[in-house]
Amino acid sequence: MIGKPFRPPLLRKAENVSVSGVADVGEHQAKRRRISTEQEDSEKPTGPQLVFKVPGISSLPRKPLSPVKNPTVAAQASQPLDGGVEGYYNVLWRKYTNKKHKTWDGDGVLHVSGGYAYLQDISGRDMGRTACNSSLLSGSPLSIGGREVQVDSVMSKADFMAGRPFLTTNSVKPELGAKQTSLPKPQLKPETKEKVLLKKEEAKKTLNVQAPRSVASQIPFKGPLLASTILPRKETKEPTPRHDPTAPHAIIMKRPKIVPKGKQIVDVVVDPILTKHLREHQREGVKFMYECVMGLRGFDGQGAILADEMGLGKTLQTIALLWTLLKQNPITEGLADPPPVIKKALIVCPVTLINNWRKEFRKWLGGDRIGVYVFDDNKKRISDFTKGKSYNVMIIGYEKLRTVADELKKGHGIDIVIADEGHRLKTAKNKSAQAIKSLNTSRRVILSGTPIQNDLSEFFMMVDFVNPDLLGSFKTFTKEFEMPIVKSRQPEALKKDIKKGEARSEELGLLTSMFILRRTADILSRYLPSKTEYVLLCRPTVAQAATYQHVLACPALEAAFGSYEASLPLITVLKKVCNSPSLLASKTLSDSAAPVNSTTASLLANIPPQLLRTSAGSTKLRALDQLLHILKTTTEEKVVLVSNYTTTLDLLQNLLASLGYVYLRLDGSTPSTKRQDLVDTFNRSPSSNCFAFLLSAKSGGVGLNLIGASRLVLFDVDWNPATDLQAMARIHRDGQKRPCVIYRFLMAGGIDEKIWQRQVTKLGLASNIMDQKGGTTNNFSKEELKDLFRLDEGLSCQTHDLLGCACEGRGLPDSAVDDAMPIEILNSGDEEDEDQDLPEIPILIQANKVNMEEQERKIKERRISPSKKGRKKMESLMAYSHIDTSRFATENDEDMEAMIHDEVLLNVLKDEGNPISFVFAKTSG
Repeated sequence: MIGKPFRPPLLRKAENVSVSGVADVGEHQAKRRRISTEQEDSEKPTGPQLVFKVPGISSLPRKPLSPVKNPTVAAQASQPLDGGVEGYYNVLWRKYTNKKHKTWDGDGVLHVSGGYAYLQDISGRDMGRTACNSSLLSGSPLSIGGREVQVDSVMSKADFMAGRPFLTTNSVKPELGAKQTSLPKPQLKPETKEKVLLKKEEAKKTLNVQAPRSVASQIPFKGPLLASTILPRKETKEPTPRHDPTAPHAIIMKRPKIVPKGKQIVDVVVDPILTKHLREHQREGVKFMYECVMGLRGFDGQGAILADEMGLGKTLQTIALLWTLLKQNPITEGLADPPPVIKKALIVCPVTLINNWRKEFRKWLGGDRIGVYVFDDNKKRISDFTKGKSYNVMIIGYEKLRTVADELKKGHGIDIVIADEGHRLKTAKNKSAQAIKSLNTSRRVILSGTPIQNDLSEFFMMVDFVNPDLLGSFKTFTKEFEMPIVKSRQPEALKKDIKKGEARSEELGLLTSMFILRRTADILSRYLPSKTEYVLLCRPTVAQAATYQHVLACPALEAAFGSYEASLPLITVLKKVCNSPSLLASKTLSDSAAPVNSTTASLLANIPPQLLRTSAGSTKLRALDQLLHILKTTTEEKVVLVSNYTTTLDLLQNLLASLGYVYLRLDGSTPSTKRQDLVDTFNRSPSSNCFAFLLSAKSGGVGLNLIGASRLVLFDVDWNPATDLQAMARIHRDGQKRPCVIYRFLMAGGIDEKIWQRQVTKLGLASNIMDQKGGTTNNFSKEELKDLFRLDEGLSCQTHDLLGCACEGRGLPDSAVDDAMPIEILNSGDEEDEDQDLPEIPILIQANKVNMEEQERKIKERRISPSKKGRKKMESLMAYSHIDTSRFATENDEDMEAMIHDEVLLNVLKDEGNPISFVFAKTSG
């Protein structure tokens, strides 16, 4: 029998070599995930070749393993780190199997460092490690964690540090995505390519098969009654835009790059009725949102987040967007008017803003151009909106939406959802968010002046709401982005952790900037009067200090150090002491909505009753009493008084009543139907008829326009800085005619001041991600956590001491201080000094136990050598003037008075019984 001639193994592709060295000649090539590309096959080997000499068969050269294509990456991979090499690779992995036809189970990321190779899948899950102290080539096989691993391509260190391998592979479109370092994909045949595209289109066709899409494209366009801005149709081959694109200040939207066969592109121009009212930043905002919802930007989605600060006109920008989408379409067929992009729009907002939205639509578009359906009553029929043609926009509250979501799916469906104050949708279990997702619309827009309120988890939920899966899964995001960023911001973070966290933060900011637009209120300086913020630290009264110390002497204090949850009752009690000890009286507590638990009762058991009998023991009330008296008698301005607690509002209400000042009040008990009437009455009334407006920060501190007042007092602070920022923005808004003054009242040395410090550091997280600025430390150290419950009565201002500022409370701005500081102080924040031992922050103790000489010596040392971390932690406060009011009596009055531009506050500080010990002042605009 004649045998078959010997066929040597084809050692040309690394895929055909198993870990044991036996060739898998019979592997089915069609099932392989990765094969050598045409580019690799065409390359000629340059080194010596191994040739098999077999009689009767042509010599087959053996191709060596593919070398690294990028010399810079190769050099980077060979750099020593911790005694070994460092490298980053895209890899393929599979479990060991005896199957004849093997396939790869998934993609992964390989990180070689410190003599080990660490394997992760693309979700960030750790899959094992193995010893490795050499550079790897494309095609190199390894065995890690019971899996076969093969190097596919080399990855740059910058890509790994930024976390790009762990993001969804199709999140960023190729033309705007990160630079690719992996090998090119093999070209598909035309018929195969067409099948892949069809499958993708079918997968993206519906988000929820039970909810119908809008049939706007099947309904002929009906022109509005007021057509003064519409161009007449011309008999030309080119389609005519609805509005004149050559008109002065016309806003022309971006054209789509891809045009369906048989279609034409026509310019989309914003209606001049709205264009004439839009400021420059608002014009940019309308263009930005349009490009996002039309899929014209470099990400895979149709969602957007308009994160402008309060007062920048997010409502007007949204109305301009909706009006444009409801009347125009960039794709047309023939010369007739194309059907609009959307037919039905849904606006979801807090119940307090429903009437405000209705008024804004009427203000900018009138009552005849657009049908607005306001659902604020259960007796109304949803079918009037879903099945009728009279209404294009529906406005509904978050709570009502949950009950009517199923009905909204009927009829024509919803084409776009606008979520006002969208930071409410910050948890995966939020019922309102789930209701919106069930409406089967990919166009979702969030309006929020504070997109990052507490942490990156909430930020992820908002991003995933507008553009699902863009940042991958929540588990992957937490491990690969949130944890490295938070870890890098700890006071004791290592340099490598800081570097990795900064890279991940930068990548996150770069990716989300494609669909998040953030502008600060500073751009309003050209349009609005100036705004001055004063942070007033009031020294505690004798009654307050005594009450505070009695609370701290309670045995329950030790349990509060165990966890944040255990400390909540203590924090609440201390915050009330800072406002007024009278709030702890048994009658006040029994009248409050919150039940008095056993921990609170034990905290109050040892407080002498005489300390709680009168509100005169509150330093804040004393300062407010003086401020209101001077404001009422010397000006005709009105004031808004804001608090987070209804019991505190009761206290302020009693003060206004005792002084005979007329006021209005809005809190959680105010019916939603009466809220806007209260606001309108206050704005129209002179100060003689209505002097003050009492406002609950959480019930009415969102979206209201209280421009009738030019002064605002924030009587207490909240852990969430967004709550205070929203409340303070109620008066400095469009329509304001007077310069605005904000007063923030804090009890010096108490928990008020500590919470405010926490607010300042929290704002660094939002600034880092949203504005892509350098980050600040986001957490207190352990010593500061213990210091949270201590009362400082010794230092003039603990916050100023923590800053390490050398101005000594003379009110000098930061630039003037830097000019006056010695060179060794200015250089003390260099990187070389980061790891040096720095002077310890003084621990605050009771005043009767303070060694004043020792304390003054430590303070002086700290001011001479301020740490970079201590100063950077609250670096935003360096934009304020720092004023020690005790210097008014010892120094030139004219020099100190120049730092206070408010005559009302200046008269309070000059008063003999002035309770304010320190002032932080900042003017904008």
